[in-house]
Amino acid sequence: MAWGRRSFVVAGLAGAFVSSSACSRDRAVVVGPKEKARPNLYACEGCEATGERNPGDLSWSVVLAGPQEPGERMRLSGRVYESDGVTPKSGVVIYAHHTNAEGLYADGSSETEWSRRHGRLRGWARTNADGDYLFDTIKPAPYPDRTGPAHVHLFIQEPGRPPYYIDDVVFEGEFRVDDAYRARQELRGGSGIIRLGGNAASGWTAVRDIRLETHPA
Repeated sequence: MAWGRRSFVVAGLAGAFVSSSACSRDRAVVVGPKEKARPNLYACEGCEATGERNPGDLSWSVVLAGPQEPGERMRLSGRVYESDGVTPKSGVVIYAHHTNAEGLYADGSSETEWSRRHGRLRGWARTNADGDYLFDTIKPAPYPDRTGPAHVHLFIQEPGRPPYYIDDVVFEGEFRVDDAYRARQELRGGSGIIRLGGNAASGWTAVRDIRLETHPA
């Protein structure tokens, strides 16, 4: 998977925050004929991390990076849809992790292999009744060796299904998000290329809607 694939949970956020993210539905979700299940759907390094928290204890909104974390603030939100691309899906666990402002998976804990490897900036959200999720964090930086674009890894755990990864969130117009990158997309969960709103001073907004994958029969 691209670029070496691989919490603090808050019950709610300010009303302005909700209205500018989860309640804003002016973007399109690609809808097409039902696809066959990918033969390698469950081949996923690090997907074990999705199960490290009890789904019943999770909120749809999560703080990955507190106000003391260096970097530009970013809110990543979206809505999860069934494989038809139309029906919102509740109860889906989304595990996210990304680099810090220096491009490092730094300061991981000894809790598990994945807490060590994925670093401190990781967490779990569980979609609400409308299929919404939200991560309050910072904008990641590319790896120091500049081998790939800045990105957020996302892993999906549907109720009663094995976990799988979807396309990383990357940022339109930024380093290495180019035609070659577009050509390599797997389009798992839809495209992960998003256009940031806001700015570095006031904070970035990133919207990544997710279309769940078709599972084997």
